[in-house]
Amino acid sequence: MHGEYKVPGGKLVVVDLEVADGRLTDVRVSGDFFLEPDDAIAGIDAALEGAPADTDTAGLRARIDAGLPASAVLFGFTSESVAIAVRRALAQATDWRDYDWQLIHEPPQPPALHMALDEVITAEVAAGRRPPTLRVWQWDSPAVIIGSFQSLRNEVDAAGAARHGVTVVRRISGGGAMFAEPHSTITYSLSVPDSLVSGLSFADSYAYLDDWVLGALGDMGIRAWYQPLNDIATEIGKVAGAAQKRMVGPDGGPGAVLHHVTMAYDIDADKMTEVLRIGREKLSDKGTKSAKKRVDPLRRQTGLPRETVIERMIDSFRGRYGLTPGKVTDEELALARELVRTKFASEEWTARVP
Repeated sequence: MHGEYKVPGGKLVVVDLEVADGRLTDVRVSGDFFLEPDDAIAGIDAALEGAPADTDTAGLRARIDAGLPASAVLFGFTSESVAIAVRRALAQATDWRDYDWQLIHEPPQPPALHMALDEVITAEVAAGRRPPTLRVWQWDSPAVIIGSFQSLRNEVDAAGAARHGVTVVRRISGGGAMFAEPHSTITYSLSVPDSLVSGLSFADSYAYLDDWVLGALGDMGIRAWYQPLNDIATEIGKVAGAAQKRMVGPDGGPGAVLHHVTMAYDIDADKMTEVLRIGREKLSDKGTKSAKKRVDPLRRQTGLPRETVIERMIDSFRGRYGLTPGKVTDEELALARELVRTKFASEEWTARVP
């Protein structure tokens, strides 16, 4: 069995192993990380040898920590990342490069249609009718997107939204409200088989699926990192927020994960605070008293046009994993439009948590 785990902002950890009589055997840990002293790598292998195959990540990490000498220095990885790679090997997880990725980057579309396309495309990936897909959105109008479980009236100032012509929609994933304007926001979705995140905890899957965009931002001179649970941040402030939805496959079989991210290219902070009700407790949780200081736009940090930032992100993904141009099929578009009619544009769905 073979498992790989790229530490967000760090190095690649690779584990090869076999299982005999329910226990790990022939364990070999490798990677492009740094480790001192040299023979500590043998200690890691030995610590994992004979471990029950059902040992969870915390248990594996404890075995590794106990097997390392007190003088050991791990750089670019941790004992937990080795444990995650082991769990991914046991789960027979797939890797980014195991797939032929498809790009969807189409003209502007209405907010409710974007919500529906996320559901349809991810369901198609789960059913095996579509390859793993990176979809870069273009908005045709300003919108507030609230999380699946958020209260509509607690999150959105209805008068402010109406005054600014902002459409309010509810997505299928959890998380917080996002404010988006056509030329001020960069939004993308990853629809991936759940085998890509096998062996990862829910929290680890966020970091894993965000890692490529950290590299893309790094290529543009921005040092960014994953900030639990679902933010991408820089030294200046938050630049993006992510959300996920897990979907089961047909007949309860292998499913897919929707991971979508909204990034602030530029932001009208005054308008945002007139449309969103950002509570005092949420602001204090982020260590700031002003909603305007919570998000720092990419425009200021990169100095690049929005279209250029998007192009560089796509190029970065393509360079890492390959990416073939594609499109929403006629069948997918028909399904999405029907979902808009029956769900995403309905008051029943949008106000399902009043």
